[in-house]
Parts: sequence; structure tokens; C-alpha cells
Amino acid sequence: MSALLDVENLNVGFRQDGAVTAAVRGVSFTVNRGEVVALVGESGSGKSVSALSTVSLLGDSAEVSGSVKYDGQELIGADERLLRKVRGNDISFIFQEPMSSLNPLHTIEKQLTESISLHQGILGAQARARVLELLEKVGIRDAESRLTSYPHQLSGGQRQRVMIAMALANKPDILIADEPTTALDVTIQAQILDLLKDLKDAEGMGLLFITHDLGIVRRIADRVFVMQQGEVVESGPTAELFANPQHDYTKKLLSAEPSGAPAPVADDAPVMVETDKLKIWFPIQGGFLRRTIGHVKAVNASSLSVRAGETLGIVGESGSGKTTMALAIMRLIASEGGIRYNGQDIRSSSTKELRHLRKDMQIVFQDPFGSLSPRMTCAQIISEGLSIHNIDPDRDPRDLVAEVMTETGLDPATMDRYPHEFSGGQRQRIAIARAMVLRPKLLVLDEPTSALDMTVQVQIVELLRDLQKKYGLAYLFISHDLKVIRAMSHNVIVMKQGDVVEQGTAQELFENPQMEYTRSLLQASVN
Repeated sequence: MSALLDVENLNVGFRQDGAVTAAVRGVSFTVNRGEVVALVGESGSGKSVSALSTVSLLGDSAEVSGSVKYDGQELIGADERLLRKVRGNDISFIFQEPMSSLNPLHTIEKQLTESISLHQGILGAQARARVLELLEKVGIRDAESRLTSYPHQLSGGQRQRVMIAMALANKPDILIADEPTTALDVTIQAQILDLLKDLKDAEGMGLLFITHDLGIVRRIADRVFVMQQGEVVESGPTAELFANPQHDYTKKLLSAEPSGAPAPVADDAPVMVETDKLKIWFPIQGGFLRRTIGHVKAVNASSLSVRAGETLGIVGESGSGKTTMALAIMRLIASEGGIRYNGQDIRSSSTKELRHLRKDMQIVFQDPFGSLSPRMTCAQIISEGLSIHNIDPDRDPRDLVAEVMTETGLDPATMDRYPHEFSGGQRQRIAIARAMVLRPKLLVLDEPTSALDMTVQVQIVELLRDLQKKYGLAYLFISHDLKVIRAMSHNVIVMKQGDVVEQGTAQELFENPQMEYTRSLLQASVN
């Protein structure tokens, strides 16, 4: 039986300034009906380029050779009319970040209806019924009430389900899922993986799954192709490849998992930040006079404390209040209850008083590409806070930038490059360097490793532990990745719908969780 998708000796290069840079070299793989095939490897290994080239989505600068056959029909060099018929109809894509893939100006109903009407010519009530059927199939609760929602009104898991519904709208034979679960909570991730597997079985699709997470591969894939620097270096049935990897790179990927524990906290370490019954409710306003008719209860009566040299891990699903609580502690949003930094009540501090504290309280965000200005060089990004806070005014800022770049594992020779010229892991190091150049005492780390490859995750975890040990930093570490939380945290709190439902030392919580919700999070994280 011939393969549904047959890629043979695929080569892809990109033209720039008269030169061609090879991105994919001699890649071959097949996907059969009802089968899950995984392409794995680090960022830049050629996984996504290989997938996008199957239906000529790489743009004019790409030079593609080799063979890509769908159901026996050659797609490389095919005319645009055939490619338009195959794209979205026979071969559909789910991308990593649904917020970037969905149109923020259109409702969910309009976006799904557009796909159905374009490919199937279904309109009106019939199209609406098909949209509802799709939303229910992918597990959107109370689907009819969601038709008029915009993407920003849905959670990350719901947006990803909408993307899956859109990809399934025209009953494709091949579904290509490009890192579809990377930014999702462990419980949502497990639901999406189960959903894809069920839909694959029910619809008889072939599924090409692209990821850097080998735990997901073990859970969902039938066969695996490992890519490094544009080439397939190893392939085989999933169980066989995991049990007996042959290539050094495969062994490296399999062993790349955050491990170990942070350095112990000194007995006399002072408390850097603490909260007392912290409450953050957002008013819901309605009516002609915009009166408050209710509240979104983001955080309810939360109390915590973090000492110098200590990491408090904060876990929970999207919408549980993790980031909201951290932003309130940083005094970036309004709250009720007590917030003390280094023994000082800062909830009533003025803007002027807070400005002096800002250099001591820094934050590193999940997506460094979104938090770094694309118009500023690395040196400008890192040194910006030095002038604002008048730190070491007698020293050349570039010398301070060079010092902190070396300390965070960056080459000072690259300080005049722009963010897009760095890898994801390097951009996260720049974000950490930007915070560390001010020598803060408290660092809030909001999902700093979730979008990174496993090998880079390990490097960032080790870097953060080293910096903490060297400078006695207090960390608030927010993550949905429980392996990272365990490797980073001294103590952990678990949040659900605004409440702290469990807290304790990392060892206690991971080895003997008391609450059913905590046990469900731990169970979902076991791949």
C-alpha cells in the first residue's frame, strides 16, 4: 500500500543577498492513513520547514527540490490551482500559537464559516450547524454561546481547540500539527493530545506531529524521525527508538530534562516579599451607566512569603491567578490585602517611592520575542535600565552590558545585534540579562522556559540556579511544567480558580500531594 504522504530526498534552501542557505537536506519520510508520525528536534533543525514545504508555503525566497507526493500526486512544482485545492482541504495545519493564527478582529463563527464556505460552498444555517458540530467535536463546552466570541475572549486551550476545529472543517486526509501544545497547561495539553488521537482514529487521518518534547512523542506517535541541522539522523518505531536510541543526538534529546534541586536557603535568610490575604477582583460593568454588576475573582485571600535565596514555585491551570498574583506583588495591578517587600508595606507606596524599588523587583516574561523591542540592539535593551535608575553612572554602560552578557552565557561580541538575530534560548538569556544588570533582589519568572527546546530548558534552569546561589536572589517562578518547577523550587503553591489549594515544600508536594487537583496535575505531567 502506498503512503498517503510520501516525502523523498527533500532539499530546501533560502536565498538571501545572492547566497543560498541550506535549511533541509535530503529528508525522506512517509505518513500512512490512520498513523501518527513525529518529527522531533531542536529549534532550527528543519522540522517546520519540511512540513511547510509539503504544500509550498515557504515563500518566494525558498528553493525546494526533491519529491512530495500526496496520494500519489506530485506537489513540488505543481500549479497553484492544485495546491489551493490541497491546502486546507486535503492537508490541514495546526500551528503553535493560535493567538497569532486566528484573526483578532473576527468572531469564532466567522472564521470557521469562512473556511467551510471557501472549500465546500456551504452557507447560512447549514454552515452554522456545521460550525457548532465542529466546536462540539473538539470539546468546546456550550458551543453556541462561543460563536460570537473573539479569540482574546477564549483561554489558550479553547483557542487551540478552535484551531483544531478549523483544521478539521474540511475533513482532511493529513493533519500537520506544528508544536500545538507547547504553551498549554499540562492538563490542557493532555486533553488536546487525547483529542487529536481520538479524532485521528475516528476520521482515519494521517497525523504529522512536530515537536521538541519527546514525552509527547512517546505518548502519541507510532513512528519518529529525529532531525538535526536539516537532516534526519535517526528514525524508527517509537517504542524501539526510545528503548534503544542509536545516534548521539537522539540520546542527548532523551536525556535533556531539568533535574537536580536548588541550593539550600540559609537559616538566617531574610524574608524578601510576603503577602497577607491578597485579593484581586476585577469589576464587571454593565448597563447604560456602566455600574458594577459583578466581579471576576482572579485571586482570593492569598498569603505567601519568599526569603532571599529561595524559589517559590507557583503552578496551576490557565486562569488560576498565577500571573495576576505576581503582577499585584510587583504593584503593576491594583489589589487588596497586605504586600510587604523587605519588611516595608508597599501596597500604599506612591509612584515615586515605587520607582526606587523597581530596580530591586524585576520580571522575566514567557515570550522574549514579544517582550524585547525589535528596534533596539541587545546592548540597548540590556542597558536601558542603567540610565533610568542611574546605576554606576561613572562606568561605560557597554562594559556593564559585556559583564552581564558573559554572566548569562551570551557572547559580548553579539551585543550590537537585534533580537531576531538570536535563537529563542539566546533571547531568553537577553531578557534575564536585562533584569540582572540592575542587580535585583526579587525576580519574577513568568513561564520563562515553556517555549524553549528541552536542551535549552536545562541550560536556562542551570543558569537561574547559578545566579540565585551567587546573588541570593528570591524567585517567584510561575510555570505549568512540573519538571521545571521541581528542579527550581524550594517551596510550591498550587492555585485553582484564584485560590491557593495546596502549599508545601517541593519534596512534600511532589511525593505526597494532599489535594485531588494537585494529584491530577502531577498525573497529567507524567508522559
